[in-house]
Amino acid sequence: MTSQQLSVKVALNSWNLVLERADKIFSNLTEDQLLKEVAPGKNRLIYLWGHLIAIHDAMFSILGIGPRLHPELDAIFVSNPDKAAAQIPSARELKKSWDEVNGKLLSEFTSLSANEWLLQHRAMSDEDYAKDPTRNRLAVLLNRTNHMSYHLGQIMLARE
Repeated sequence: MTSQQLSVKVALNSWNLVLERADKIFSNLTEDQLLKEVAPGKNRLIYLWGHLIAIHDAMFSILGIGPRLHPELDAIFVSNPDKAAAQIPSARELKKSWDEVNGKLLSEFTSLSANEWLLQHRAMSDEDYAKDPTRNRLAVLLNRTNHMSYHLGQIMLARE
């Protein structure tokens, strides 16, 4: 195994570990628990779940690995704060989207070679990539893994 392959494997293992933890937590929360705020006046757990789904869904276009599955979630969970939307998807609908988005991502992730992970992602210009090739697809994966971990920490504190 080359050092590039090893680095990608470590990053993918980290993504999978955090994703499994998040899935276990979200899957075991009741409707009432999902309505709990992280802190008074802050985001509800259901909003964080939808937010993570939307951010993960955006990875398809950023990484250039396919079309988004649920771009409609952006207006509810990315572009606007919690409670701005009159209606949000149910926990059942979010679970379905969560499984669909993350399942497809995992499938696409495993189809990329180590060299493909080090290619430019779609959210930057050729000039910027030439200046800093560390801003690549793998960097997006690492960033999104950290993002999920951050919100997972919020969720853990809110559950107590």
